[in-house]
Amino acid sequence: MELSDANLQALTEYLRKTLDPDPAVRRPAEKYLESVEANPNYPLLLLTLLERSQDNVIKVCSSVTFKNYIKRNWRVIEDEPNKICEADRVAIKANIVNLMLSSPEQIQKQLSDAISIIGREDFPQKWPDLLTEMVNRFQSGDFHVINGVLHTAHSLFKRYRHEFKSSELWTEIKLVLDTFALPLTTLFQATIGLCNTHASDVSALKVLFSSLILIAKLFYSLNFQDLPEFFEDNMETWMTNFHSLLTLDNKLLQTEDEEEAGLLELLKSQICDNAALYAQKYDEEFQAYLPRFVTAIWNLLVTTGQEVKYDLLVSNAIQFLASVCERPHYKNLFEDPSTLTSICEKVIVPNMEFRAADEEAFEDNSEEYIRRDLEGSDIDTRRRAACDLVRGLCKFFEGPVTNIFSCYVNSMLQEYAKNPAVNWKHKDAAIYLVTSLASKAQTQKHGITQANELVNLTEFFINHILPDLKSANINEYPVLKADGIKYVMFFRNQVPKDQLLLAIPLLISHLQAESIVVHTYAAHALERVFTMRGGAANTTLISAADMLPYAEQLLSNLFKAISLPGSSENEYIMKAIMRSFSLLQEAIIPFIPSVIPQLTQKLLAVSKNPSKPHFNHYLFESICLSIRITCRSNPAAVTSFEEALFLVFTEILQNDVQEFMPYVFQVMSLLLEMHKDDIPTSYMVLFPHLLQPVLWERTGNIPPLVRLLQAYLERGARTIAASAADKIPGLLGVFQKLIASKANDHQGFYLLNSIIEHLPPECVDQYKRQIFIVLFQRLQNSKTTKFVKSFLVFLNLYCVKYGAVGLQEMVDSIQPKMFGMVVEKIIIPEIQKVSGPVEKKICAVGITKLLTECPQMMDAEYTKLWTPLLQALIGLFELPEDDTIPDDEHFIDIEDTPGYQTAFSQLAFAGKKEHDPIGDMVSNPKILLAQSLHKLSASCPGRVPSMISSSLNAEALQFLQGYLQVASVTLV
Repeated sequence: MELSDANLQALTEYLRKTLDPDPAVRRPAEKYLESVEANPNYPLLLLTLLERSQDNVIKVCSSVTFKNYIKRNWRVIEDEPNKICEADRVAIKANIVNLMLSSPEQIQKQLSDAISIIGREDFPQKWPDLLTEMVNRFQSGDFHVINGVLHTAHSLFKRYRHEFKSSELWTEIKLVLDTFALPLTTLFQATIGLCNTHASDVSALKVLFSSLILIAKLFYSLNFQDLPEFFEDNMETWMTNFHSLLTLDNKLLQTEDEEEAGLLELLKSQICDNAALYAQKYDEEFQAYLPRFVTAIWNLLVTTGQEVKYDLLVSNAIQFLASVCERPHYKNLFEDPSTLTSICEKVIVPNMEFRAADEEAFEDNSEEYIRRDLEGSDIDTRRRAACDLVRGLCKFFEGPVTNIFSCYVNSMLQEYAKNPAVNWKHKDAAIYLVTSLASKAQTQKHGITQANELVNLTEFFINHILPDLKSANINEYPVLKADGIKYVMFFRNQVPKDQLLLAIPLLISHLQAESIVVHTYAAHALERVFTMRGGAANTTLISAADMLPYAEQLLSNLFKAISLPGSSENEYIMKAIMRSFSLLQEAIIPFIPSVIPQLTQKLLAVSKNPSKPHFNHYLFESICLSIRITCRSNPAAVTSFEEALFLVFTEILQNDVQEFMPYVFQVMSLLLEMHKDDIPTSYMVLFPHLLQPVLWERTGNIPPLVRLLQAYLERGARTIAASAADKIPGLLGVFQKLIASKANDHQGFYLLNSIIEHLPPECVDQYKRQIFIVLFQRLQNSKTTKFVKSFLVFLNLYCVKYGAVGLQEMVDSIQPKMFGMVVEKIIIPEIQKVSGPVEKKICAVGITKLLTECPQMMDAEYTKLWTPLLQALIGLFELPEDDTIPDDEHFIDIEDTPGYQTAFSQLAFAGKKEHDPIGDMVSNPKILLAQSLHKLSASCPGRVPSMISSSLNAEALQFLQGYLQVASVTLV
């Protein structure tokens, strides 16, 4: 694509169309941009447009499109084509920093993100001058430019907070510190100076405080991995200034807005984070500064209001206290009982209250409320921070803290009892206090795993939780209902089973509650309770038998809940449906005729605009469970499922709903595997479409598509041979594409092994030699352990299917004496690496055939390899698996591929039974070896024992004699 005005004009039009709400206009434009993005100059056209266009909407659209393009394509993946040509990469890196710094804020942010994506791949090795170029801009004095640099640096360095320690990482951080730490410190001091100079200029202060927030964030990132020497030497400068900023109260920076945190609050929040980092990780070096920070942060907490805008600041301040009180050598700061009472009274209790803002979120923004409350993403909420502080204090002062709070809990419950309608918030706070006091350790999977011995959880459950859940009106006091349900969910391991069984029908009733939070919590609590393990056999604590009396009501209420306003794509309810199916098993069969239409209708509806990945995943899992459970007792029912599902599947495939493709292929595999020996016509119609290259371009499609093609071969090889033999080259084309990729070569072997095992020999004969050539070329160009393991399984499967002579002649036909090289250089040294019982069995049977059914191994130049091969086979039987991998070898995981790709999501309930191509033909490969050697020795008396006794080592010989004994045969 030329950098011409005509192309810029055309690109402008297509970008404009991508903003059109009408999918008929939008989708073709998106498809067109996708089709041209591999062309040289495409990214440069976007950057030119962003710079020159007069239309602000197009400028922003170009910047977002550019950032997403970089996100998808910048990383170079081994074995895959480089999606951005080298000239474009050089031009982008040469221009992007300047362009970013001279752009308006909205565009600056997009380009800054793009720089950090490029930096993640190229910095420092391939972009050594990036930092110097950025640091030089600190001299400009223009804070629009400086903030652009700081924002980019923050995007670039914040990954240091999450990376594992490594020498490469530390080398990079050291390079950054050498270039960046001093200029950052100088900028920090200069900015503070400017804040004092412009203390009465509100617009200047806003820009300067934006810089200070970014500087404070950079301080956190650069200090996270370890305490750098530079920052240790300059701790006085940083900590003195941080402390004075914490105590600063400039009226000009206070905002009227009650919801949105202002710059002052954001800066103080980050400083609390920085102080907590030092208190936790570098307590010795920080000790001198700690008391003044504790005083400043305590004062901050007791003087800050209850408005939402202070939430982040208050929660970070409380988190600071929580991290300090857990450290043994700060224990003395909290020992005084009056200090503990004061913390409980002035910090913990006020921040556990359910505020008007929480009530509003509960009613009007339930999704966000649930996300924060259930999923632990409420790290920045006051309640979570207060809860963490309670836990921290309990570490050293469990007795006194429990006593102080017990008084509060009792008085709150008494207040509630006086007038529930008015005082229900007191009970809410009491339940929250009990929960935070009792829970010492918690996991998402198991709920509370360690509880405070001083709190009687069952008694509290019976006296204060059950009565709320038993109340006839499920819509009364919804917040308390949600609290009660959450209590059951949290303490499911502590509450006895008989009490849980009392709670289950109450939870089922609450699936009908009008409040989204209440019916969501009810579904989630049921789902969690159904996964609990218990009993001697480690089965589920709640059995299908326990649930039988409630099965109909449970399923009916779950499906009604999913039609309640606001819950049409509620992932918790769908997960509860999946878990109920899994628990009830055969008990769901009577309900399947009413359930399947509801699931398919839902699938059709969400496929129009897939937006909730978890919901969609559980929906497909539920469909798989319905199929599995029903067809286990009635295999013929598979046709009813196909009739119900194929219309929706066809629509999904025709409309190219990328998110659903991998799921559809898995469900189709599951259905097809249910058939015995035939492939219905409906599947054969689809077969050619599955070989289209475009489907194989998407990483997420590869595993399920391979499995589906394997199902076609296993169930309908004869049909393919008879009516679709012209598609076999296409099938082999897929194999060739997969085998070329280090990430997907194992999938290529899965497909190839199914072709070899199932297709009639006459269909494959003309292609066999070419298959071997492709494999040997890959072995020569890029040998990896994973490839070798798969290659060994293939060689031995080929040997089992086409005979030992067939394998030897095929390999020698490519190059004389090549078979000997394969045995000597690959099979003998590498066979120990093969893993998996089926794979080992295939290799054992294949090698046994080579030893006993291939004359060339006995009578030609390959004879010298016979005993070493036998020794290797006995090693495969008896030695531990060799799982070493060469140091220089790195496998790319599918998850590592960048950008937005529909990742492959494995459906647990569409799982495939492991297929054994040898099957019952051989039950014990060791006995097969003994019997085969006996037969061979009978055909050439004297030779086998002499070959064995002359060069097989003593240990292997002992094992072999054991096999012969078990098989009741001897060698002659």
